[in-house]
Amino acid sequence: MLLKTRLSFSQIFSYTWKVDLMLLACCALVYCIDKYWLSAHVSIPVTVSTVLGTAIAFFIGFNNNQAYDRWWEARKIWGALVNDSRSWARSLLFYAGADMENKALVRHMIYRHLAFINALKMVLRKRPDEYYTRYLTQDEITAVQKQSNIPNAILNLQTRDLQRLRDTGVIDGFHFIELNQLLVRHCDSMGQSERIRNTIFPPSYVYFTKVFIWFYVIMNTLMMTESIGLWSIPFGWMFGFVFHVTHLNGITLMDPFDFQPLAIPLDNIARTIEINVIQMLGDEPVPTPVQPRLDGLYIM
Repeated sequence: MLLKTRLSFSQIFSYTWKVDLMLLACCALVYCIDKYWLSAHVSIPVTVSTVLGTAIAFFIGFNNNQAYDRWWEARKIWGALVNDSRSWARSLLFYAGADMENKALVRHMIYRHLAFINALKMVLRKRPDEYYTRYLTQDEITAVQKQSNIPNAILNLQTRDLQRLRDTGVIDGFHFIELNQLLVRHCDSMGQSERIRNTIFPPSYVYFTKVFIWFYVIMNTLMMTESIGLWSIPFGWMFGFVFHVTHLNGITLMDPFDFQPLAIPLDNIARTIEINVIQMLGDEPVPTPVQPRLDGLYIM
C-alpha cells in the first residue's frame, strides 16, 4: 500500500517506462506509415478520435470502479479481522477467569489465532511462508498441513478447544455463544477473502480495453499527422500515456492480495494484530512493526 500522496519523477518513470517506449515506437511507426504511404490514399476524420476516446473512457471508468471495489472490500474484510482478533484475545483472556488449570490452554488458543492470521495471509498471497508454524505445536503443524485449507484447519482446532472450555465449565453458555460467534466471523472473513482471491476479474474487459486504447493511439496519431506533422509523435504519446496509465492504475488493484506495492498491506495488518495480542497477554518480546520500503514509499 502506498504511503505517500506524491510520487517523484523517477518513481513515475520506473512505473511507466515500458509503456512509454511502446507508445513512442507505435506513434513513430504510424507517423512513417501515414507520411510515406497512407496519406495518399485516405484521410482520417476528426470524429473517429472523438468517438473512440469517449467509448474508451467509459470502459476504463468501469474497470477502475470495479477494481477499486474489490480492493476496498478486501481492506474492509481485513479491518474487521483486526477488530475481531482483539475481541477474541480479550474475551478469552477475561472470560476464562483465573482458572490455572486451563490458563495454558486459553493462552495457546490466543496464540493459535495468530497462526490463523498468518496462514490466511500465506494462502491469499500464494507465497510459501512458514511463519504461522511458530504459534502451533508440532502435532498441530502435522495435522493442519495434511489438509488443503490450512487456515480452516486451524479454526477447527479452535472450535475443538472452545468446546472443551465449555464442557469443563471454564466459560458459561453465554460466553461460549459469544466466542463461537467470533469464530464464525473469522470463518466469514476467510471465505470473503478467498472469494475475492479466487474470482478472476473478467479478462474480456481488460483485454478489449487494452486493444481499444492501442487502436485509439493509432487512429489519433494518423489524424494528427495530417495537421501537425512530426509533432503527432509526442502528442500521440501524450494521449496514449493518459489512457494507458489510468487503465494500469485499475489493473494493479484488481488482485488486492498480490505481493505488490498497491495491494492490501497484509504483512503490516498481520503484524499489528500480533503486536496487539502479545501486548494484551503481557508477554515479551513484542515484534517490531513492519517497516516501509523505498524511503517510506509503500508498506507490504
